[in-house]
Amino acid sequence: MKASNIDKDCCSTEKVSAAAAQTDQHQGHRHGRNGEELHSDDDGHNHGAEESGSWLSHWPLLTALAIVVVMMVLEYGFDTTFNTSIQLLIFVPAYLLAGYNVLEMAFRKALRLDFFNEFFLMSVATIGAFAIGSFSEGVAVMVFYSIGEWFQDSAVNNAKRSIKALLDIRPDTVDVIRAGKIQTVAPAAVGIGETIQIKPGEKVALDGELLSDRATFNTAALTGESKPDNKSKGETVLAGMINLNQVSEVRVRAAFKDSKLSKILEMVQDATARKSQTQLFISRFAKVYTPIVFLLAVLLVALPYFFVADYVFKDWLYRGLVFLVISCPCALVVSIPLGYFGGIGLASKNGILFKGSNFLDVMTKVNAVVMDKTGTLTKGVFEVQKVVGNNFEEKELVLLAAAIESKSTHPIALAIVRYAGDVLNGLKIENVEEVSGHGLKGIINGKTVLAGNTKLLQKHGITYDSAIDNEADTIVALAVEGSYAGYITIADEIKEDAKQAIADMHGLNILTVMLSGDKQSVVDKVAGLLGIDQAFGNLLPEDKVSRTAALKKEGKHIAFVGDGVNDAPVVALADAGIAMGGLGSDATIETADIVIQNDQPSKIVTAIKIGKLTRNIVWQNIILAMGVKIIVLILGAGGVATLWEAVIADVGVALLAILNAVRIQQMKL
Repeated sequence: MKASNIDKDCCSTEKVSAAAAQTDQHQGHRHGRNGEELHSDDDGHNHGAEESGSWLSHWPLLTALAIVVVMMVLEYGFDTTFNTSIQLLIFVPAYLLAGYNVLEMAFRKALRLDFFNEFFLMSVATIGAFAIGSFSEGVAVMVFYSIGEWFQDSAVNNAKRSIKALLDIRPDTVDVIRAGKIQTVAPAAVGIGETIQIKPGEKVALDGELLSDRATFNTAALTGESKPDNKSKGETVLAGMINLNQVSEVRVRAAFKDSKLSKILEMVQDATARKSQTQLFISRFAKVYTPIVFLLAVLLVALPYFFVADYVFKDWLYRGLVFLVISCPCALVVSIPLGYFGGIGLASKNGILFKGSNFLDVMTKVNAVVMDKTGTLTKGVFEVQKVVGNNFEEKELVLLAAAIESKSTHPIALAIVRYAGDVLNGLKIENVEEVSGHGLKGIINGKTVLAGNTKLLQKHGITYDSAIDNEADTIVALAVEGSYAGYITIADEIKEDAKQAIADMHGLNILTVMLSGDKQSVVDKVAGLLGIDQAFGNLLPEDKVSRTAALKKEGKHIAFVGDGVNDAPVVALADAGIAMGGLGSDATIETADIVIQNDQPSKIVTAIKIGKLTRNIVWQNIILAMGVKIIVLILGAGGVATLWEAVIADVGVALLAILNAVRIQQMKL
């Protein structure tokens, strides 16, 4: 890797997010979660931003390698040696070809009184080797160190390219129908309510509602699932989906910057900037570790003078140089961020978005999963089962319910509106407001209408039919002008993978809890079918918060999974808040730490497994790097290890750690 493209963080992959952000032409400057702009360092280098290019672009390094190889063959194969002057004429140019950028960076950092970094460390070690006449070893240290940096650079650039590939999901243009004619414009220029046309094989550019009778889409970019998704007229189509079989028309429901895909890209870019506790520890460790090894190297050279009878300065200086080379912390500082980035990438491929590598660590500690019911464990695709009026005809009751529910995006509301059909034209709908955890209140044609659960009626002192309490399905009770008007029953369907997801959680010794605002009878029915440990119904948002807080007091590490806007407070309270991204409200998705794009409960277990897999690989790298370094440091201090062994051990460990980290993204779960 070019040294001028590395800071003392050794090209840590959180800088990749800044590089990726520069490729986003639609959103201008990207900003971190605290509002700070992501930018290059004070040297003006955008780490990881440059492509490593073809191997020919590294001709100076390859030339230096060739010189080292030829000289070794001559020395060890043909027993040919050269005097000091000739060796200097050969090795000095090779050294400068391999290490010019490292020397330059070391000098620039030294001007800022920053001496405790890998560049200064390598410069001191190799110049010291020349000073004691170990020319070939000095050049070899710089050559192999630079080769290691080259491979590290490639690993970081691959991570950056994966973000660029994700950014490329969004089309640059879209066909919009205006005045009966098709115009090709930028997606950002399309307004809400306009109709766009998507040809077979094209990507959908904006979120909207399907106007065509039916269409089939590839949703892999959003959900990680390659199975085609069949859509019918009126269903939601999201940006990033690929139209598979016929020309389709979509009415735009969200601006380009507000599309689900745009929010996903923001999450992925922000994720690499949020470090895990392990990363933060390693960063702090490296800042303390490097000056300590410098001091130990100096002491290793100086102290024996007072205790060793046959002290030879050249021999102990050589040991000190070995000590400096092997102590380079690059393997840790590069491979660990790459490991976490790999975990985030693997999760993205599986339709799971971690908003930061710190949440990968959190998921490894989860021992209780608390879930909402509707939209989380059930499909949220409701169908009206029964309409029971009280002095109201069925048609009139459905009309009033559909009118007020038309102002809500909740799945139950959508089911009632769908059941009513196109009958709302001419109705005057005013002042509709949500009563959190209860339902809706509004004015329909001058009459005050309430629609929600029985708690809503109780809150307004309205007496209702006790038969409601015996219904096993979800109910929507209605009142008009302060009088009970009847109720509608709605049935939901349990998701196909919900039961297996609960079983898998139990297999990991995880407590499963369901919290729902629905009736206890409905909650008990679903909990019984799925085998959930604890289930609580009739809960308001504040009740969900108190139940979750009680579990935390018991010492539980909690992941809460929900999809509704009233789930946002408890999502924020949990150790890990998980949102169902397909049906989930924007508020919950924004608050959540993790987003499941395809709404499958089984992905909760997948997220836990990815967290544990990432942690295992990160700790493998830590143990490998520290173990080898400690062994070779001891050997070097004892005069057993040479500079050759030191550089091979250092570069070899770094490459093994990087390859181990990169393989995360290729793993199958």
